[in-house]
Amino acid sequence: MTEKQLEHNMLMQYIHDDCYVDPTEKIEYPPVALSLGNKLVKTELGEAYFPIPLGTYGNLSCVSAPPKTKKTFFVSLLASVYLGNSNIYGGNLKGHRGDGNLIHFDTEQGRWHSQKVFQRQHEMNSKLDENSYHTFALRAVGHKTRVEFIEYYLSQKINTPSLVIIDGIADLVSDVNNLEETNAIVQKLMEWSANYNCHILNVIHQNYGTVKMTGHLGSFLEKKCETHIELEANTVNKEWITVKCKRSRGYPFNTFSFEVNDIGLPVMVRNLYDPLI
Repeated sequence: MTEKQLEHNMLMQYIHDDCYVDPTEKIEYPPVALSLGNKLVKTELGEAYFPIPLGTYGNLSCVSAPPKTKKTFFVSLLASVYLGNSNIYGGNLKGHRGDGNLIHFDTEQGRWHSQKVFQRQHEMNSKLDENSYHTFALRAVGHKTRVEFIEYYLSQKINTPSLVIIDGIADLVSDVNNLEETNAIVQKLMEWSANYNCHILNVIHQNYGTVKMTGHLGSFLEKKCETHIELEANTVNKEWITVKCKRSRGYPFNTFSFEVNDIGLPVMVRNLYDPLI
């Protein structure tokens, strides 16, 4: 057997050992990173309440929206809840951080605008542990280097289940319609989420005039996401943004709305959205 064949067989054996799933083994439901409300579920031990996840550790989610629907404010709302486990801004939204970190990458904005976004978490959490919140503005870095840096940083900083936010996932590729490139980055996201047992929340635009996420990247991401969260402008209450669970592999969370208050902070305005109100 040649050295190349030996290396190939070793790789195949590693994949076998790492990816084999015993159908008779009892595997617990993935721990929840972010949730909204609870679901009554019948189990072997009787009825029990489980948190309804926006995302679980080891999986991906995506937030999509048309322009000017306050995506970054919504991400700030989720980030603040995750860092504090709950707060006065998030209503019934709950974070399940434990000892984990929040690593927040902004790929679209410069340092000044990114810092304004990152500062919101400090304003919304009076007892924020600064060592748990890691923030980077990657606009000035090329797309390949962005991917390399994110991978490097995750390998250095994540040793417990954590939340990773990539605000501007389209900036990790040169062309959102390149099949090979977009498939590769989604595969990379799945690899990171599995290897580091983190939840990765990806923010992506919608195509103009439609509700579809941008390009082939959006199509690949939607297929692999645990939860697809969709934002839209509220047609009745003009200052509200409605948050919908477009798709979920688990129990879908209830639709709700948020607004930006007088001091520029996102606030949930009700847990259940009633279009007649």
